[in-house]
Amino acid sequence: MIIAMACDHGGFGLKETVKKHLLEAGHEVRDFGTDSLESCDYPDYAGPAAKAVAAGECDRGVLICTTGIGVSMVANKIHGIRCALCHDLLSASLTRRHNNTNVLAMGAGIIGSNLALEIVDVWLATEFEGGRHQRRVDKVMSLEG
Repeated sequence: MIIAMACDHGGFGLKETVKKHLLEAGHEVRDFGTDSLESCDYPDYAGPAAKAVAAGECDRGVLICTTGIGVSMVANKIHGIRCALCHDLLSASLTRRHNNTNVLAMGAGIIGSNLALEIVDVWLATEFEGGRHQRRVDKVMSLEG
């Protein structure tokens, strides 16, 4: 699987940890930055990563900032993206099973690296259930203007 990754300075350390984990698991990672702890603006990195997922250049995306809120807002502005902010395993599972999310957002200031890695693993391994959930996803996606 090809995973787009992006972060701001607040998510840099966790992004690097998650990136290493994904590479070790055999995934390909496209890193959209940032590449340091220097202060930066999350839309500059989260936007291009989400666009790569929407365009089909990457299968899924993982975005990280201090809270996860900013990067999730950016991602959800991109046509075709269904991004969920997850800080627990149940949300990570349900957002795939019920919402068919294609981008995961996390907050480095909210969760630690061990939990983040578990969230990523659950989110990547969980399949969309379809059925009645597909009808709902279709309704959500029809709202895009």
